[in-house]
Amino acid sequence: MKAKLLTGIAAAALAFGAGAAMADEDAELVINGEIEIVTKTAAPAHLDGALDEIMSGWRFRDDTTQAMQMDDFDNPAMLAVEDALEIWATADGSEGKSCMDCHGAAEDMAGVKPVYPKWNEAAGEVYTLQMQVNDCRENRMGAEPWKVDASDALAMEGLLSSVSRGMPMNVAIDGPAQSTWEQGKELYYTRTGQLDLSCATCHEQNYGNMIRADHLSMGMVNGFPTYRLKDSKLVGVQSRFKGCVRDTRAETYSPGSPEFIALELYVASRANGLSVEGPAVRN
Repeated sequence: MKAKLLTGIAAAALAFGAGAAMADEDAELVINGEIEIVTKTAAPAHLDGALDEIMSGWRFRDDTTQAMQMDDFDNPAMLAVEDALEIWATADGSEGKSCMDCHGAAEDMAGVKPVYPKWNEAAGEVYTLQMQVNDCRENRMGAEPWKVDASDALAMEGLLSSVSRGMPMNVAIDGPAQSTWEQGKELYYTRTGQLDLSCATCHEQNYGNMIRADHLSMGMVNGFPTYRLKDSKLVGVQSRFKGCVRDTRAETYSPGSPEFIALELYVASRANGLSVEGPAVRN
């Protein structure tokens, strides 16, 4: 009886605000007056008809929040990107190397962010972009790895995202990465917690509606890492997963866990075709 009651509460919360205004169909995101961002496109084939089209979370934000992302001078996340530029050029670790020593200018990394997470052949597992950065830090620089979604890790991911803005997400789901992708898909559709909710409940079945004061988006992660105004800081996608699972009143996983790596792979692939737009600004 208690479980049914909680499920009913969840349904009522989702229904509250049903029929609220959808995202502006004519909204277009152009950053700094020159970087054109695809915020709506046909859904990738591997969604099997669950959605006909996909939309960036930017389309679900109010005008003020949207405007903040349209100009790097107004985007608070760009302060972290500036910090990362300094880290990029600074030698660290026992090898006395910087990121720049191996990779050149940060701009030369354009095209990296759109394909992550991806299979790492040497490691024999799927790597997120933060895992790849840590691999470089440990094995090439002799430096300490950063914790998942720590400030330096997010700043560096934000930098690598920023130089790929406007490029289409293109995460591979076949080959050796497929089993991890399937695991992530199962997690996405599995209902959890006392509220009996899945990722799909909110972001596939109820996007555009209100849950409490939040305008539900499609849950696309092409804007991560993202500056959340609610938190007044840059937030990583796996930390956001943790918060979402916690909100279902379920026991959650930790950032960096195999479950969240799999979920990041799957959710990132759902955004294939949208432009990289991180670091984004969200409520």
